[in-house]
Amino acid sequence: MTDSADDFAQNTPDSQKLDFKTKLAYGAGDLGPAITGNISIFFLLVFFTNVAGIPAGLAGSVLMIGKIWDAINDPIIGVLSDRTKSRHWGRRLPWMFYGAIPFGMIFFLQWIVPQFSSDQSSNVWPLFWYYVVIGLLSQVVYTVVSLPYTAMTPELTQDYDERTTLNSFRFAFSIGGSILSLILAQIIFSAIADRQQQYLVLAAICAIISVLALYTCIFGVRDRVLAFEAKRTQAEEPPSIPFFEQLKIVFSNRPFLFVIGIYLFSWLGVQVTASIIPYFVVNYMRLRDSDVPSVMIAVQGTALLMLFVWSALSKKIGKRLVYFLGMSLWIMAAGGLFFLQPGQIGVMYLMAVMAGFGVSTAYLVPWSLIPDVIELDELQTGQRREGIFYGFMVLLQKLGLALGLFLVGNALQAAGFQATIPGQPTPIQPESALLAIRLAVGPLPTFFLICGLFLTYFYPITREMHAEIMLKLKARQEK
Repeated sequence: MTDSADDFAQNTPDSQKLDFKTKLAYGAGDLGPAITGNISIFFLLVFFTNVAGIPAGLAGSVLMIGKIWDAINDPIIGVLSDRTKSRHWGRRLPWMFYGAIPFGMIFFLQWIVPQFSSDQSSNVWPLFWYYVVIGLLSQVVYTVVSLPYTAMTPELTQDYDERTTLNSFRFAFSIGGSILSLILAQIIFSAIADRQQQYLVLAAICAIISVLALYTCIFGVRDRVLAFEAKRTQAEEPPSIPFFEQLKIVFSNRPFLFVIGIYLFSWLGVQVTASIIPYFVVNYMRLRDSDVPSVMIAVQGTALLMLFVWSALSKKIGKRLVYFLGMSLWIMAAGGLFFLQPGQIGVMYLMAVMAGFGVSTAYLVPWSLIPDVIELDELQTGQRREGIFYGFMVLLQKLGLALGLFLVGNALQAAGFQATIPGQPTPIQPESALLAIRLAVGPLPTFFLICGLFLTYFYPITREMHAEIMLKLKARQEK
């Protein structure tokens, strides 16, 4: 790094340290999407098959249809948030302010099981279309609050390492929210016998917490966001670039292609593992439904504790090596879970903890890379377009969720998995279904993680390169 670049990285006003209150408020904003998203990741597929009584293939298809719609609405909302102008709220906060309550309401409706017919076989298709419609609405309101939230990261700080710290707070709340949702699930599942009522109570509590957390974030970061907006609007803005031209520029940004690849493969590993854990614990390990949250807490609790360890370590050894260390541990855990035998409960929890080391880096590293890509884009185009870049990142997060659930759901159905009839005990699964469960918890996520490692190795933006980018941007602003 050049001396001038080093001085700039330390002294630019945009790199000033954020106060603890702002970091805390920003982190709280991810609590809502994390709680609702985590419940959906871990329980929505099993809710469809074991509570609503929908076949596994159809259940996976419900989620996939919603994500196809996401391919349209994520980039559109990203671009619209870039173009939003509000003197009192900035570009991102109006979306969160008006979207928070609909977000909570639609999430709750996702866990209702309406009875369209007394005959369960006649009830399947009406239920399928009900969940498709609710799923489409759910994707819209989720994007409305989560995409502008994530796009605020580069607006709050432009310091290379400070962004990693800020994301540590964000994902501390994210993983903490996931753990909270699992603790709530464990308490509710133990206290309420009726499965449908279990999910209704859980959904109602999580929806309320989510809405309150979003408003905490909105009012907590407002001053910092408005200060950034005031500075941004003082500069002369270049002519607006048409939408399809923006897409062309985004996908010609080579580092961005690496980031979205790293994130997609990381998130596929997370989603496939998360969606199969309930089946692995109950159907393969022969444990109770109430044991499922305990295993998930082992993973998420470790991930939460490791966030700040990985964040501090990345300042010493770099984000790339941190990612390699975390993913290597996760790959070993995935192999251990595949060869695990029923009754080896202690080993199962050990593998869950090891997987948590990798899950932590899957959260932290890709989101710490994306702001650097945005500055490179600003240097090349003269525009700050956080919305469109984060739009594709959020799209990939939800695409990873949908694709993971779609793959797992259809693989289980193809392997002969038996859906639970409402009101009846969980059926004993055939050996072919148990093998599909083991493949989904071990070899399948391992493949995705290795692909992510390959892309991370060749990711081009280093700390030194980022400092040079920021130096050139500063020189341009001073002309």
